[in-house]
Amino acid sequence: MHTTRIIVIAALATAFTTVNPTVRAEESLIPKDMVYIGQGPSIMGLDKEGATQQANIPARYHRRNRTPAPTLNDESPAHMVFLDSYLIDKYEVSNRDYGDFMRTTGHGGPAYWDDPRLNGRTQPVVGVNWYDARAYCEYRGKRLPTEAEWEKAARGPDGNLYPWGNDFDPAKANYGKNHDGTRPVDSYPDGVSYYGLHNMAGNAFEWVLDWYDPRYYSQLEPMVNPTGPDKPVWIGGTGTYVDLLTLGEKRVIRGGSWVAPEGSVRSTHRFWNHPLNNSYGVGLGFRCAKTAPPEIDQRIKEAAIFAYIEMGRERFAEAQQALAQGLAIDPKNPELVELEHLIEQSMKRP
Repeated sequence: MHTTRIIVIAALATAFTTVNPTVRAEESLIPKDMVYIGQGPSIMGLDKEGATQQANIPARYHRRNRTPAPTLNDESPAHMVFLDSYLIDKYEVSNRDYGDFMRTTGHGGPAYWDDPRLNGRTQPVVGVNWYDARAYCEYRGKRLPTEAEWEKAARGPDGNLYPWGNDFDPAKANYGKNHDGTRPVDSYPDGVSYYGLHNMAGNAFEWVLDWYDPRYYSQLEPMVNPTGPDKPVWIGGTGTYVDLLTLGEKRVIRGGSWVAPEGSVRSTHRFWNHPLNNSYGVGLGFRCAKTAPPEIDQRIKEAAIFAYIEMGRERFAEAQQALAQGLAIDPKNPELVELEHLIEQSMKRP
């Protein structure tokens, strides 16, 4: 079966006159310190304990999305979305990078800029409101991630409850005032997500693009590239942990922080704040995202095509070399990983 597939694809691939076999991974259009996440389905939210599992949720997600932990109404029901390819920062935006932005543009400084617990160059910038975060991302040619993009980057393809897996581990996140301040943006290497992102749990809450509506998940059907409610709802309070007298329209923040409790670091946890408000700012930062240019997906496809061509010629070392260019861009791509295993098996045959 595999042999037939290789021959057919190799024959078809020879007709691609625009494919350039000299393209190299270092020309992959992925900015430094960003991670590429390929297109595909993703799960959002949780089903409460005892809830009837939705028919549109694949079986492999069932256990991961039924939890005895307290689940807020706004986290349910679990639902599937489809996201196009995108890029997202590997790290929270640091004070060093935000300081460069301030000096270049004249943008005002955030709250706590002079707080020695929080203002180290490699610590995440905190005390920024939603508009500050958006302005920085636009300055860098990026944007804030959508809530769906953020959650996929945190949970990975299997929909884990935490970036590192399904079991909580207090050693893998900065939360609950375990430290007197934030930690460097590259801290907790054992707690990185499936895609390699640091501090998606704890350290600093992160602004995302979406307006907040606690009923949003219950109104959704399976969606493509959701960007949140069309308009905000007027609700009371900035959240369960801070001043409940503040009223207004809220944006979503995600990920928990160094002062927030354990429940906030679960990757499905939704929190909110007024976009002009940097209250709770000692633990409120952000990271940026970017829609992946189509050239990236094209280069991944080309790498697979040339690998199949070389396999059809039984030039397996050359097939590995061609495939490596795609894996350098998207090492988690399931089709490329499967093809890599197939090449390795072919090389072992006498």
